[in-house]
Amino acid sequence: MMLRAACNTLGRQSTKQAVFPYFRPFPTAVFQAHNAYYSSAPHPLDPLTATEISSASSAVKKYLVKKEQKDPSSIRFVAVSLCEPEKKDLLSLLKEEVFDPTKVTRRAEIVTLVDGIASELVVNLRGEDDDGADDDDVVSYVSLPPGTQPLYSPDDCDLAEEIAKSSPEVQKAVLERYGIEDVEKELVCDPWSVHLADDEDELLTFDGQTGKPRRLIQTFLYQRMLNLGTLEDNHYAHPIDIVPVVDLNTKKVVRIDGMERQPPKIPDLHVNYHKNLLSMNSYLERDWRKDQLKELNIIQPHGPSFSVEGNRVTWQGWTFHVGFNYREGLVLNNLFYKGRNVLHRASLVEMSVPYADPHRPYQRKCAFDVGDYGLGYCANSLELGCDCLGNIYYFDAVLADSKGEPVEKKKVVCMHEEDNGLLWKHVEYRNGHNESRRGRELVISFIATVVNYEYLFYWKLKQDGTIDFEIKLSGELSTNLMSEDELTNGEPTHGTIVCPGVNAQIHQHMFCARLDVAVDGHKNTVSEIDIVSQPDVTHYGNAFGVTEKILKTEKEAIRTYDATKARSWKIFNAEGKTNPVNGKATAYKLMPFTKGSAGPTVLTAPTSAVSLKGKFATANLWVTPHNRMERYPAGEYTPQGDGSVGLPHWTENNRSIEGQDVVLWHSFGVTHTPRVEDFPVMPYESTGFMLKPDGFFAGNPAIDLPPKANEASKLASSEEKSCCG
Repeated sequence: MMLRAACNTLGRQSTKQAVFPYFRPFPTAVFQAHNAYYSSAPHPLDPLTATEISSASSAVKKYLVKKEQKDPSSIRFVAVSLCEPEKKDLLSLLKEEVFDPTKVTRRAEIVTLVDGIASELVVNLRGEDDDGADDDDVVSYVSLPPGTQPLYSPDDCDLAEEIAKSSPEVQKAVLERYGIEDVEKELVCDPWSVHLADDEDELLTFDGQTGKPRRLIQTFLYQRMLNLGTLEDNHYAHPIDIVPVVDLNTKKVVRIDGMERQPPKIPDLHVNYHKNLLSMNSYLERDWRKDQLKELNIIQPHGPSFSVEGNRVTWQGWTFHVGFNYREGLVLNNLFYKGRNVLHRASLVEMSVPYADPHRPYQRKCAFDVGDYGLGYCANSLELGCDCLGNIYYFDAVLADSKGEPVEKKKVVCMHEEDNGLLWKHVEYRNGHNESRRGRELVISFIATVVNYEYLFYWKLKQDGTIDFEIKLSGELSTNLMSEDELTNGEPTHGTIVCPGVNAQIHQHMFCARLDVAVDGHKNTVSEIDIVSQPDVTHYGNAFGVTEKILKTEKEAIRTYDATKARSWKIFNAEGKTNPVNGKATAYKLMPFTKGSAGPTVLTAPTSAVSLKGKFATANLWVTPHNRMERYPAGEYTPQGDGSVGLPHWTENNRSIEGQDVVLWHSFGVTHTPRVEDFPVMPYESTGFMLKPDGFFAGNPAIDLPPKANEASKLASSEEKSCCG
């Protein structure tokens, strides 16, 4: 599909024939503007307000009814979000001494489903005081090819469970096979996107009689056995072996997998973590531990050290803007350190989660959690003193529901400071003099619950110019009953028994971060750095050193991490800015797997549907020249997708990336062989990376931290004065 800039509003006019640009919401700000502008008018990249969402939705409804003759009751909204102008226009605008709001027309981009067909629309937004939305505000409308499936909204997931529970076929099956009479209280239906693993799965995507596309969700079933009037019982301890597949378009169950199997006994041991049910556990702890911890309070008597204006944050030399959208969740834009540009935009843009069990129907158990469900839609409202500890600042978000109505999500992003241990230290051993400085970091985080899993995302800015990104994985394992051959052999072939009779399958979580880098400017070059042995340099055999390779084209830049060479990737300025000490180009380096253990790339076969659709996960690094239409590595629409779009398609052109405005796509992840200790709720696993200055400064940028001892610290047994103050 041809892509054009329908969202570009700076000095150019769009027409209603313009194709909707595949450039999802960047609701963040590049903010070299005056603070006064923030309070007087919306920034071009500020998220949509509730009023703007309502206005845009109203205009779309009027347009679809009047111009496209659609039934208003059939219009279902997938997303309503900000439509961003082009990067070059934004940078040009923000160079001006005075922000002029009249140069910017705010627009919204909308994805809808009508009678099973997805459409994209762009709408001109009126001012906050003007709610007279009209169909003429729609400046672009594109009906997507039949079968194109946008992500599943929270309302879609609720609808899938409702369809399964209300199905007479499902009700009959669970009654006859398992004795479940009250499906509303006892039956749980986890909604998963349908990964198309073979031709039989492909045939499901269209109705064989009508030829109409199906919008499919498979529902993994479980039974609740305790406190049936609540949602407290851990249903993952009681998996059911049949899997209904529902069509959201017709609101019907299209098939039920597993019915040919003799009904097994559902595991009935109670394995709970809920505070109200701990005492009813069958074999795990039933009482709270006796040696209760004493309080550990994070107290800042004078308040936090950061300042916030709108969504702009300033802290310890860092300035940046916090954004949030329905798909990526938290987005950081325009990160500067001590007045120098480091990153234009950073976010997590995709995640492939393949499960390794080849037994049917689990061959299609795979989710692309960002593209299938949207991390922003799945974001938690965070709890003070539990999810976030200390002196907390929260950012709220406004998203849209399936009716196009605004929904406020409170406290979705948490920001606070944390002690980070010693940042640097040295003792002059000759006289015992100590110089040490404790480091502090600014943590910006959010948490997404995607069905059974919790993903905890932490961006951490440090006082030495380092950017740290950590993902913690917690929540519950997606469990199942063993297949018939596994029962015969007495153990699962591709999983772990985590509770008597309950299997948890081996799987991977392959993440992809999109890093729109701007190291001292927007023209950068990327090189690969290895540390290798140099046996031929000297007969002493002690030599090893650095090798550096410039990555000149996209295909050269498809790279894999090598721990045996301490591999990293350097991003250096290509605009002539050099380090005053060594004369080399100023740079940052991307250091993989600085959290958790280094893991493999995706382990599915190269010809598998998982590897084709999630090809971004077959390498740890991809580099592309910036293109506003290239946003998501597995494509704009991942549900029921075939892998024909995204990074593999873009990089086929093998464009030059040397000295360009480049984007780094960093793939990394966790390969999870479940442990018994991961059940009923999982202690977190961790993964992540670091962006670290490498020749960006003339020396340690944190040398200016003043010596200061924490006067509140004391010995547990006696008093002693600090030596570092």
